[in-house]
Amino acid sequence: MRHRVHYYLQRNLRWSSLHFTLIDPEKQVPGRAGELARAAQDAGSHAILVGGSTGNHKEGLDATVKAIKNAVTVPVILFPGGSHGVSAHADAVFFMSMLNSQTPRYLIEEQVQAVEMIEAAGLEVLPMGYLVVEPGGKVGEVGQAKLFSREHPEEAAKYALAAQFFGMKYVYLEAGSGANAPVPLPMIHQVKQRIDVPLIVGGGIRDADTARKLIEAGADVIVTGNLVEGSIDVQKTIGEIIRDSIDQLKKKIREAA
Repeated sequence: MRHRVHYYLQRNLRWSSLHFTLIDPEKQVPGRAGELARAAQDAGSHAILVGGSTGNHKEGLDATVKAIKNAVTVPVILFPGGSHGVSAHADAVFFMSMLNSQTPRYLIEEQVQAVEMIEAAGLEVLPMGYLVVEPGGKVGEVGQAKLFSREHPEEAAKYALAAQFFGMKYVYLEAGSGANAPVPLPMIHQVKQRIDVPLIVGGGIRDADTARKLIEAGADVIVTGNLVEGSIDVQKTIGEIIRDSIDQLKKKIREAA
């Protein structure tokens, strides 16, 4: 298996937090997905994630990934909701286990169904512990997650450490697509204090101020999806998040050095 995307992410994380743009292949036609991805890249997004849908439309997924690959040079990483979310045309796949799911389907069974497709495609595998936090949204419902309470961040921190002990290279705290609030800052802080692997945070991020607070609390990567898909000017929307949060924090680090 290749390690190009992992090394790219690790290299960039040495200098700053990162921004990923999540595109759901079922929410727009492939051509529009390519346009969104190109605008996101031009605004400074470091990678494009493809997935997050509960549907099973392989042809649409492949067409979307191809369109995005033709539009950008940053890595295109699959963010599958199950084995149906694998496409041979991406650069890498987040091989995720929803560690607080109450069904083996999202702990291991969907992953087992996907391994031969991933191997045949030669996709780079990025192992990830996926943790769903209240309110959880559709992903929490479909994944039958025992949602982490926003009032007890220590539980999420223990699960995150367990993910690292399993050898997973990334931990993702997910509040749910379109969540009315992002992952709580104390939870991000406690999780980051317990792990050495990159911490990714998504769900409920609607503006640069929220993104900045999440990064200051310890998020290594922030992910926006609904915000991008609902934006008239994607480049401006993402540009504001990166300029007003990530770039400002990079500036502080440089000044403190």
